[in-house]
Amino acid sequence: MTQPTQSDALAALRVQIDSLDQQLLSLLNQRARVAEQVGEIKRAEGSPFFRPDRVAQVIDKIQTNNEGPLLNQHVASIWREIMSACLALEAPQRVAVLGPAGTFCEQAAVEFFGGAANLIYCANFDEVFHATAAGTAQYGVVGMENSTEGVVARSLDLFLRSPVHVVGEVSLLIRHNLLRQVNSLDGVEVVMAHPQALAQCQNWLTQHLPNVERRAVSSNAEGARLAATNPAWAALASERAAGQFALHIVAHAVQDEAYNRTRFAVISLPQTMAMPPASARDCTSLVVSVPNRPGAVHDLLVPLKNNGVSMTRFESRPAKSGQWEYYFYIDIAGHPSQPHVAAALKELQGLCAFYKVLGAYPVNE
Repeated sequence: MTQPTQSDALAALRVQIDSLDQQLLSLLNQRARVAEQVGEIKRAEGSPFFRPDRVAQVIDKIQTNNEGPLLNQHVASIWREIMSACLALEAPQRVAVLGPAGTFCEQAAVEFFGGAANLIYCANFDEVFHATAAGTAQYGVVGMENSTEGVVARSLDLFLRSPVHVVGEVSLLIRHNLLRQVNSLDGVEVVMAHPQALAQCQNWLTQHLPNVERRAVSSNAEGARLAATNPAWAALASERAAGQFALHIVAHAVQDEAYNRTRFAVISLPQTMAMPPASARDCTSLVVSVPNRPGAVHDLLVPLKNNGVSMTRFESRPAKSGQWEYYFYIDIAGHPSQPHVAAALKELQGLCAFYKVLGAYPVNE
């Protein structure tokens, strides 16, 4: 009797996998049909279709029951995409992001909403804010802060008078790569990227391309798009952009700091999504101004200390009034529904000439 070979065993396993795939597909379509029914009820009630807190609850429950060998992080990615695809059947979510395709902003949106979101590409963050405020998009994703270069000043300025608020955040590990038509550093005349990316890679550029022009463009992906049109041009951008524009990755991870992260804010109109409920770990963002008098800034911190509230960020931006006045952007740990946070905010508001809560949302781990 002929003994089964390894090829026979592999063929049998592949048949088993094919059968399991068909079972998975059947179950996923069952889930999708239930999701369509949920969508009909939500539409009749006028309740929001996208609930990030619900997504988090489902993923947490699945991870708790995960017995392996799949890792929890991979389980989370799989279920986020399943829920995104089902949500697209209920009501596709329109999300404004910095374009063109291939930006880190796009990547942050996909991480938050899943790959089934309907992305609207904008030329700059001004357009992202406008599209979200006007209702062209239900949500927007904008850069807020980089661990190397600090805050994205334009985003802070736009929050000041926009009606949108922050409903979530995404923190991405940022790796900049040198992209080019030609797989070589020879003959590069121009390197293009967003100004922050150029700043984050300045030491590497000085060492490897010291005489090359550094040209700021609206986004890293726009730099990649332009680099695809001229063999003497290169771009600093993501691997996603390299694939999007068929460019070689001439040098990987050229950012000066290995641990280089950017924090993105997910924004919406309050009528699109209300403030998310308190979770295990939240951040409340606000912008304030105080009368220009001695000790005024110090006084802002007293309500936080008195109520045991931790401040995690403090930034100032000029009010552009010509009077040397400033707006202060503050992040605190906690949610306004928590009594100690509510007490601190009430006391703080009484000290301010201008006071606006930009949002309260779960912290992205």
